[in-house]
Amino acid sequence: MTNNTRVMLRPYASPLPLGFFSFVVGMALIAGVALGWLGKNDLATVGAIMALFVFPLQLMSTIFAVLTRDTAAATALGLYSTSWLTIGTLYTLEPTQQTSKALGLYLAAFTVVLIPLAVGAFFGKALLAAVLTVSAARAALQAAYQLGAPQWTNIASGIAAILLALLGFYAGIVFMIEDFRGGSSLMLRRGPARQALSDAPHDQFSEPPHEPGVRRQL
Repeated sequence: MTNNTRVMLRPYASPLPLGFFSFVVGMALIAGVALGWLGKNDLATVGAIMALFVFPLQLMSTIFAVLTRDTAAATALGLYSTSWLTIGTLYTLEPTQQTSKALGLYLAAFTVVLIPLAVGAFFGKALLAAVLTVSAARAALQAAYQLGAPQWTNIASGIAAILLALLGFYAGIVFMIEDFRGGSSLMLRRGPARQALSDAPHDQFSEPPHEPGVRRQL
């Protein structure tokens, strides 16, 4: 009698298109608030959209990024998903509040956390690194405004939010096309992240990992 070992693999779709497209919606709202396109009467509605639309989609993306073993994406999406809920709740509860030192300190800490994520992402996912870099700059500008900096910092953060929305839209399209094509020709990937899509299956398992059936990280 021969003993056969079977390894069952559960394929997951890439969570990044959903994560980036929901990110675009959130950043469009952030830009609208910072640039004055949306007034005080709109803040409660903006907060509700962030908490009820953007947050759940980003949270779902975070969960699947963890399941697909994408540490950088899971960490970034996780931080952003709860930030949408946090800021959305604040907008809903305090729609008339101009600035908040507590929110400024939160955004400053958020900026600091994004910096090592951006640096690390450059070694594998250059496009994700670019999004995180601009995100850190936008959060720093908004933190400065909340802590008492001049109005131009708020406007600059709104402009950065528009740039982030464009970057997120591009990234969502590229990751989706990459999934359709099964290659990385349109994506700025480096190292193992590129090899995960370009190498043959035999090469994926040439160096066995600690768990069966696990290929290189995307």
